[in-house]
Amino acid sequence: MPSGQEAQVAATELERVEPRVGILFERDDTFYSQIEKRPVEIISPRDMRIPLELRPGGKPGHFDSDGGDLGRGDMPTYDKAVINTVNLEYAMEWTAKRKWATDSRRKAVVDTLRRDLASSMKSFRRFVDSLCMTSGNGVLGTISAVSTAGGVDTYTLGTDGFGARLLQFNWNIQVWNAALTVCRTAADGTGTPITFIDYPTKQIKVAAVAGAIATDLVVAAGLTTVPPVSLLGIPYHHSNASTGSWLGFSRATTPEIRANRVAAGGTLTLPQPRLAMNKIGDRVGIQYKKKLNAWMHPCQKQAYEELGFEVIRINKSAKEEGLDMYFNDNMSMAGAPVKVSYSWDKTRIDFPDLDVWGRAEFHPPGFYKDENGNQYFVVRGTSGGVATSNLAYLVASFNLFMTNPAAASYIDTLTVPSGY
Repeated sequence: MPSGQEAQVAATELERVEPRVGILFERDDTFYSQIEKRPVEIISPRDMRIPLELRPGGKPGHFDSDGGDLGRGDMPTYDKAVINTVNLEYAMEWTAKRKWATDSRRKAVVDTLRRDLASSMKSFRRFVDSLCMTSGNGVLGTISAVSTAGGVDTYTLGTDGFGARLLQFNWNIQVWNAALTVCRTAADGTGTPITFIDYPTKQIKVAAVAGAIATDLVVAAGLTTVPPVSLLGIPYHHSNASTGSWLGFSRATTPEIRANRVAAGGTLTLPQPRLAMNKIGDRVGIQYKKKLNAWMHPCQKQAYEELGFEVIRINKSAKEEGLDMYFNDNMSMAGAPVKVSYSWDKTRIDFPDLDVWGRAEFHPPGFYKDENGNQYFVVRGTSGGVATSNLAYLVASFNLFMTNPAAASYIDTLTVPSGY
């Protein structure tokens, strides 16, 4: 064994820490950031009324000018949609040691508490964006397979167009049956935390939930009504269903409030977007000033791009040139600019007119404050004394509505391109 080894001076060595902190997850709020810009209606806890001119009036026809009876008339029919808000939260907790460990440059490369509080609204918005992709029931995933080992359930979420995309690590979730009539987790809605998430394999892990089976649904925490009621997202408003209800209207007896649907039943083809647009015109007329965007997951943008590949032609000049076989981001679909979100249903393309979308707000997003203006709260220990832990909450109370479902259209049952 030689003398004078490096191990003898290890205690004097400096440790280098990379000052840039890498973020190994995303906080996309692509669609919600657009909805957030729409006009806000401040409301009380009472339902907000949205007046609609539902049906035309008057009775056109022919008449006899030689003493004939002109008959009786009528006038347009008005009705109201009604909406209330849902309460959303984002809870944070940290210990004194965690705060002290990084509260100066001599201890850490970043003040983590300050950084985390600053980014908490981004994470909250990411949660809201996930809810925007739901049908008003808080369902964030569909379980296609369950395996249990060592008191841990592994759920594969492979039967819809989202996989595990709408979820994130450590979020509390509930497990409900497919009919949303039985909650298999705690009745108080606290749920159970996600302890593992693998997006490529579409798998999550949670503490074992008794009775969980394939076809069960993963639902956001905090919902206790049967069925659960959450933010009214794109699939709620963009639906041509003839069952159920929409903002107080029966879908069965009020076809005027159904959106327009094109059932693809396979891969995207060029006639489908044009048909989706023309279905809107059939309902609201040629003079309707549409400001539609085509929202989709990037996989359907790829499918659209591949249609372009079939007719692309490259003219090579007699000089050195670069090569890019792909189209840029300046894409339109039947006149509607293409917008992408990685949280979008991979089997759908939606054509929302944001001019007919709005937000009913009871309480704006922000830190929860008590009557004394405090926004940070101490945890109490088992003795009744103060524990060295702190709490803070982001809260909001709002919901999303439309004033004209007939002005919306969507393509669904699209085939997901290979690899997604």
